[in-house]
Amino acid sequence: MTLPAQRLSFPSGGTVCAAWRFRAARDDLSTGAGAPCVVMAHGFGATRDCGLGAFAHEFARCGFEVLAFDYRGFGDSGGEPRQTVSVARQLADYRAAVAAARGLGGVDPGRIVLWGASLAGGHVLVTGARDGGVAAIVSLVPMADGLAAVRQAARQHRPGTLARSAATAVRGAVARLAGRGTRPVPLVGAPGSAAALSLPGQFEAYTALAGPAWRNEIDPAAGLEIGRYRPIRHARAVRAPLLVQIADLDRSAPPGAAARAAVAGRAEVRHYPCDHFDVFPGNPWFRPAVEHQLAFLRRHLGRDTEEDHSGR
Repeated sequence: MTLPAQRLSFPSGGTVCAAWRFRAARDDLSTGAGAPCVVMAHGFGATRDCGLGAFAHEFARCGFEVLAFDYRGFGDSGGEPRQTVSVARQLADYRAAVAAARGLGGVDPGRIVLWGASLAGGHVLVTGARDGGVAAIVSLVPMADGLAAVRQAARQHRPGTLARSAATAVRGAVARLAGRGTRPVPLVGAPGSAAALSLPGQFEAYTALAGPAWRNEIDPAAGLEIGRYRPIRHARAVRAPLLVQIADLDRSAPPGAAARAAVAGRAEVRHYPCDHFDVFPGNPWFRPAVEHQLAFLRRHLGRDTEEDHSGR
């Protein structure tokens, strides 16, 4: 059964973010206050049409409302500059999406779920630490520690490739500070290329997920932005039930950092013997990953649960 998506938008930072709303297909989880709602965001440079719909359909089919959105500057959302990763802006967009979800008719504002993959897997830790009113959090293959990601990249790439990438990132950051436009680099490309992601197989895995709104380009300063970002520092402050799903062979988001964040956040943890993209639609570990998410959410957000969602 394919469920239709309603297009909508919400304000953030003086512009609008584009979103899809998937309506709950059944009322098993609904109460007089409405149904629980999963707020979904994607990872580094990705848009909502890069596989989020497959997860959203599963949630809606089981009785959850879903709001999946694009950050400012990406996909169908407004905002300038385009294809620029700003952690501060993306966190603000996530907060705006949560506020929009709480205001939707048919949604129980007390049962909001934060769902994030990859870079957004870190964003949900930060957002959940700051918003004590969320009911549950799902962090899929999270980028939990930018410093750990930099160290992992140093082991995975040849020194010459790293030096070129670092020089490009610094030039991009200087241009941004000077108020000048920067020429984007490919987001994903062949090994040894100037792309931000260039490990063997990453181009094929990423582009297999890509939807029509996705663009294969990114601000060259994005690497520096990510390297300074450490969501793991916020994990201890998370009070909502937390599920962390770790790809043990992850070459994009260090699994060790994800595991440390899970311990700090007192999370339920699921491990998968695969690489980063193997938990996404069209790959062998998608089904186990989404089934674990559904079981976790039903357990904590079911209509009959009497658990206090402000704790465990």
